[in-house]
Amino acid sequence: MLTSCAVGPDFKTPDAPDVTGYLGRSSSVAVPGQAMLRAADIPQRWWELFHSRHLNALIERGIAKNADLEAAEAAVRVAQANALAQRGVLFPQIAGEFNPTRQKVATQALTSNAVDSSNIYDLHTAQVTVTFVADVFGGLRRQVESTEAQAEAQAFQYEGVYLTLTSNIALAAIEEASLRGQIAATRHLIELQTQVLEILRRQNNAGQIALPDVVLQETAVAQARLLLPPLERQLSQQRNLLAVLTGVFPSENTEAAFQLGSFRLPRRLPLSLPADLVRQRPDVRVAEANLHAANAQIGVAIANRLPQITLSGNLGSASNSMSKLFSPDTGFWTLAADVVQPVLNGESLANKQKAAEAFAAQSAAQYRGTVLVAFQNVADTLRALQADARTLDAAIAAEQSASRSIDLVRRQVERGQVSLPALLNAQQAYLQTSLARVQAEATRLADTVALFQALGGGWWNRPKTTEKPEQLPQ
Repeated sequence: MLTSCAVGPDFKTPDAPDVTGYLGRSSSVAVPGQAMLRAADIPQRWWELFHSRHLNALIERGIAKNADLEAAEAAVRVAQANALAQRGVLFPQIAGEFNPTRQKVATQALTSNAVDSSNIYDLHTAQVTVTFVADVFGGLRRQVESTEAQAEAQAFQYEGVYLTLTSNIALAAIEEASLRGQIAATRHLIELQTQVLEILRRQNNAGQIALPDVVLQETAVAQARLLLPPLERQLSQQRNLLAVLTGVFPSENTEAAFQLGSFRLPRRLPLSLPADLVRQRPDVRVAEANLHAANAQIGVAIANRLPQITLSGNLGSASNSMSKLFSPDTGFWTLAADVVQPVLNGESLANKQKAAEAFAAQSAAQYRGTVLVAFQNVADTLRALQADARTLDAAIAAEQSASRSIDLVRRQVERGQVSLPALLNAQQAYLQTSLARVQAEATRLADTVALFQALGGGWWNRPKTTEKPEQLPQ
């Protein structure tokens, strides 16, 4: 009965936003080449939709070995243990004590307490003390509620780290594939340029063209080769990043190399309902749990301004010999109650209540901001996917056209029918369109990963590795 009520506002889960879509009313979410499945669930292992066994193996290794994920999991266990420890204040605290002493009394100033009036005597005291804080106004229960909400926030932070890790590994693998594609395109261009250079040298030896034309082509080959070292450096750094993300040293990264052909673009993409997004995004759930914890602190602050009731008692035995403990006439007991009502504290407790209320308002605003950012992420990703499809189609067409152009120009060079500037322009166009096509393919894959991340990553379909403390009745 004493703990049946709790002061302060009861927490209510915020309502889902009253919106029906992520884009404008007149905007379509259709993505060319990828069907959007409205209200479809997200698989817990969404990365398998890219059909890359090397990516699957890499992500599994990252989940098993990544240091940040291990730290986040340990932080969950810390928070849950603290929540369970906080529950202990709701129950009586029982302590046993045994206190043996030997003492001498100054007989000229004091009278001995010993039965035989001896000035040197032993005293052995054994007692059990019980203390119980009657949580009449629910301050302790609100504190437990706040601590459990903090543990819940930590659990969702773990899910956020998990989602970020798996997404970053997938994105890093795609970036590696993109860099390998760019390197391959650059090397192909260098090979074509070298073939043309040999033709020009033969023509120069035959007196058909001047030496400056040969030198211009040599310069073009050298400039193309200058593009390779930066790309190779980025590729090495990307490999090192993948090693760290998966919990190994760069020298130990022996995983297979990724090519763009290693991935298959998912043709069917889930699109959660807006009302479901706020329950799926880990960052939104963290903000909600923080709001819950702040809301409970208002009750704690109010209860601290009300009477605090403590009940205590002890039962024990005292004797000058251990063998006589608990014998007749050695027992003692005490029952006590203590009621404390704050009277004057310089408005300290009142201002703490105002601070708790303001902090709850701050947490509510932060929650709303997090929800808005979540919807922005999904909307941005959908727009990016729509643009990616058009960009990739245009890049493929441009590369095919540039490839035909450079073939035609090369044949004309062989026959001496074209000037060197036209050849250089064709080579530059082919390189730019090839790199653009590679980057467009990688961007579309990366934005598909971003959509899974923006929708929450399907963590709710994964078996729980940590248990949430059982909620106490409010």
